[in-house]
Amino acid sequence: MRLLLSVSALIDLINEKIGNICNWLVLLACVVSAGNAMVRYAYDTSSNAWLEVQWYMFAVIVMFGASYTLKRNEHVRVDLLYMTLSRRGQLWIDILGTLIFLLPTCAILAWLSWPFFMQSYNVLEQSSNAGGLLRWPIKIVLPVGFALVALQGTSELIKRVAFLNGYAVDSLEAHYERPTQ
Repeated sequence: MRLLLSVSALIDLINEKIGNICNWLVLLACVVSAGNAMVRYAYDTSSNAWLEVQWYMFAVIVMFGASYTLKRNEHVRVDLLYMTLSRRGQLWIDILGTLIFLLPTCAILAWLSWPFFMQSYNVLEQSSNAGGLLRWPIKIVLPVGFALVALQGTSELIKRVAFLNGYAVDSLEAHYERPTQ
């Protein structure tokens, strides 16, 4: 179990670093967006490349930020039943949800998005907009993002099983915010 907890800690560290990069990327996306708007109104001109950079950044933020959000236990969920359960019951709900829903969904979506990327890469797909960017590089974000969520889901699974078996402390209490707070 110690080895699995070490793997879990490594996954957590990777997704924490990716999440911190995404936090800064949000600021950069806002600056690019504001810059696009100012240039458009001040000089009556626009650049398709900068507009596409904007949505590329948002795609990276959403897809890579999902694993960071899962690590921090901050994904949206309906807690009406969950918050009435004991901590042990909550952990079992998390374990079953991860095994039945999260991991299979991530596997299917990563598997389905890989050919989407490969097809784009094989033809070196570019934007149809004048001055637009290459399209294929951003498409790798889909399978990688789903893989990161699956890895973080595996990490959360390891931590919950370890806690239930007395091998680890409950690290989730520090992050979980009840909806009534």
